Parts: sequence; structure tokens; C-alpha cells
Amino acid sequence: MKQEKITGFKEYHRELPEVQPVAQRIKHYKEFTAPYSEEKLHQQSARCMDCGVPFCHSGCPLGNVIPEFNDAVFNEQWEEAYEILSSTNNFPEFTGRICPAPCESSCVLNINRPAVAIEAIEKHIIEIAFEKGLVKPFQAENRTGKKVAIVGSGPAGMAAAEQLNAAGHSITIFEKDDAAGGLLRYGIPDFKLEKSVIDRRIDLMVKSGITFKYHANVGVNVFMSDILADFDAVVLAGGAMVPRNVELPGRELKGIHYAMDFLKQQNKRVAGQDPLAYAAIESNIINAEVSAKGKNVIIIGSGDTGSDCVGTSIRQGAKSVTQLALMHQPGTNRPLYTPWPEYPEVYRTSSSQEEGAERLFATVTKAFLSDGNGNLAGIKVADLHWDFSEHGKRIRSVEKEGTERILPCDLALIAIGFAGAEKYLSDKLNLETDARGNVLANDVNYKASHPKIFACGDMRRGQSLVVWAISEGRECARNVDEFLCKEASVLENRDASLETEAFGG
Repeated sequence: MKQEKITGFKEYHRELPEVQPVAQRIKHYKEFTAPYSEEKLHQQSARCMDCGVPFCHSGCPLGNVIPEFNDAVFNEQWEEAYEILSSTNNFPEFTGRICPAPCESSCVLNINRPAVAIEAIEKHIIEIAFEKGLVKPFQAENRTGKKVAIVGSGPAGMAAAEQLNAAGHSITIFEKDDAAGGLLRYGIPDFKLEKSVIDRRIDLMVKSGITFKYHANVGVNVFMSDILADFDAVVLAGGAMVPRNVELPGRELKGIHYAMDFLKQQNKRVAGQDPLAYAAIESNIINAEVSAKGKNVIIIGSGDTGSDCVGTSIRQGAKSVTQLALMHQPGTNRPLYTPWPEYPEVYRTSSSQEEGAERLFATVTKAFLSDGNGNLAGIKVADLHWDFSEHGKRIRSVEKEGTERILPCDLALIAIGFAGAEKYLSDKLNLETDARGNVLANDVNYKASHPKIFACGDMRRGQSLVVWAISEGRECARNVDEFLCKEASVLENRDASLETEAFGG
């Protein structure tokens, strides 16, 4: 059996779990990926090589110990596989569904063959662990008496909370929305991440002793002065929530919306909620429902968020869906400027893009056009010519003459990323920020310019991956714990000194 494991990469091809056909899955908002059979899971874990240096460790921002958990899966040692995976990753049920898997790009096998299906195996480990009752609430043996407030319940805040709670501190998470998860809940569609997966984890966290306070928008309806007075440390993990805008003629027309507003409304519908029932404390409120039904939809932006808008628009019954990318269409082979083990810029097709969207590369948006009554009717675009370096890297672009044209459009969704974190909190606290508006926090200890405040996740580093948010939350928690323990040590030494003096020592 062990011999088969060593040569598995020669004997088995990479296979991903089966998915529902497009015609079926676009009729619902549930996840559509089937689990591996026992045989397939065994074979895919067997593909992990006995390589001398597993570069997948460094490819993963969390440093997941991948060959070891693959070996445990191969030998059906589920408790060991779960323990190995959870030792570095608080939420493999999230990353196993939505991570772009930079670890697979760094897989040694990926030098000349398809990489090990690490992400799919990771998801199977955690789901089997839940099924077998291996995932349990963690109760700290001793409590330190220290209290930590965490602002934001996205993956960074949740990871920091779990780590600090395990260290024995008392944790309260303040969330401005009506449920925890951040963009996991209201940004990522249910067909990629069903919200019962988040609820399952939140239930475990509550049973572990972590407190969640909802509709608590710190700096708006919750005073930061109260939090600083009541807690020994504060972690800002609010994320990069300010959407990046496009300043173009016609931007004021009706029918142009940010991608996150569109996605959040649909996630609320799926949850059985009123899509317009935003809490009064939210800073950005849309006064009308946004729907793609029967419309020509154009999505400006070629990333994951744009792809999520594609899948959502198709499920809502859009007449047509077009996704615009400013960049050129990448090739299928790894370019010279991203050699192994770096994450390569290659042509990728998401499951949503497979469902029927037209993708236009090297296309610049020039203006939004009106129907004469203040409504969006079309978008003026043009093609770009890109110049490349000798290694194939983009250098500059120019508009191609004679390519300007108008695309019919009733609904435009802006999905070009985020400009940074909400500034009202950092402004009120007089916190230093970087050039992008993110909270300026030390790269070593994650401390902000206030002695009791730390920052992590997108609020500190800018828009990034969920796996990076979890990593940031874990590392921030380690530094908060050191800060609290050092503070406690100073107090204990002071009390001991006072006691010695009182007794004439």
C-alpha cells in the first residue's frame, strides 16, 4: 500500500470532483460539486509525491502541512488528517471551497504534470471530520481574565477570535451586519459557499465561549471609547470595504451598481430576507432592488468578484452577460515572468464563466450611455493593444484606432476591487493610515498607532485572499497574546514588589 503511494503520481491522473451540468446548476443557488468516491479520494491523495522539498508549504499563506495530511488521507487516518490540517488552518471548510489554491501552483508535480488536487482533498478532510464528529468546540483550560474586542467577523476576525479564545482570553466580536462572516456571507454566492457552512462554524465558536454582537457598527452606533475602556486590547479586522469606482461620463445613470451591492442583495434573498432590509447603521444603503432578470448585463472587472456576478446574473435570468477585462487574454502555458513555483498568470475559466458569459479581453470602458430618461442603455468601449517585455510581461497599452463601439447594456456591475477600508473608524481614532487608506500596522507585531489597537486582514494589508485573511488573523492573535501576557507579567511583578515592600522584604 505504501509502495503505491510513492508511485501514485505516475499511476493516476489529476481528477477534480464531478459537478452538476450547467443546465441543472443554473436553476438553483446551492453548491453543485459532488464529493469524491472513496476510491477517487484515495487515488488523488496518492498523487502527492515523496518530494525532497515540498514547495506547497511556502505556496500556501497558512503554511499548511500538505504532504503529511495527504499521507494521512491515503491511509484513511481521518483524525490525524484533521489534526494536521486544523493545526495551521482554522477554516478549511472555507478555503477548501473558495481558495484559488496557490499551493497547487507550487506543487513540485506541477513542474511538468497537473498538480495534486490539494484544495479538493482539503475540503474532503474537513467534511469527513465534521461527519465523524471530530470537530468540537474548544474550551480553554484556564482563563486569563483579559478581554479582547474584535471589530469585524470576516475570516481575519474569526481566525483571530479562535486563536485568542484558545489562549484563554475572553473574546467579543462586533459585527455591523445581522450575521457573521463578512464577505464570506454577503459577498460570495451560495453556489460557491452555502451559508450553512458558515453557521456551522459560528455555532462552534459560540459554544467555545466567543461572544458575537450584531448590528454593532463600531464608530457609528457603538462608541470606540467604550470599547477601549472595557477591553484590554482591540483588533480591527473590518476588511477593505470601500469599492473602487470608475469615474467615467454617465456614471450617474440609473442601472450602474457596485458588484458587492448586487451580490449582497441576492445572498439576502437566498437567506429568505428582504434584500433591502439593510441595517440603518450600514454606511452604504441602496434604495432599490438590483436584478439582472431580462437585462443585458455588463460586468466591468475580470476577477473572482466579477465571476461571481456572472453566475448570479445567469441564475437571475439575464438576457445576456458580458465580462470586460482591461488586461490581455493570458496564454495557457506558464509565462517566463512567473516561473515555478510562483502563482502563474494563465488563462483560467471559472465555473460561472462556463455557464454562458462572453468574455472580452483588452477592452477599455470609455463611457456610460443614457436612454434619454436617465437610465443606462449602453457602454462605449474600445480595444487595447498591449506591449510586452521579452519575458512576456505587460508593459503598456494604447487604444486601437477604429475599435470604439457601443455595447447594449441595461445593468452595469463594477467589480474592479476595493479602494481600502472605511476611514471613519481610523479618522475618529486618529490612527495612522497608509497611502491606500488602510490602517497602518506594524508588519512584525500588527500594532496600530494606538497602544491597545491591532489591525489585521484586508483592513491592514488591503484587498487579498481569504487564505491571507486567515493567516493575518492568526498572526495578529499571536502578537495580541504576547502583548496581553507581557502586560500581565508587568502587573504581576509590580504587585509582587508592592507586596514585598508591605511586608518589609
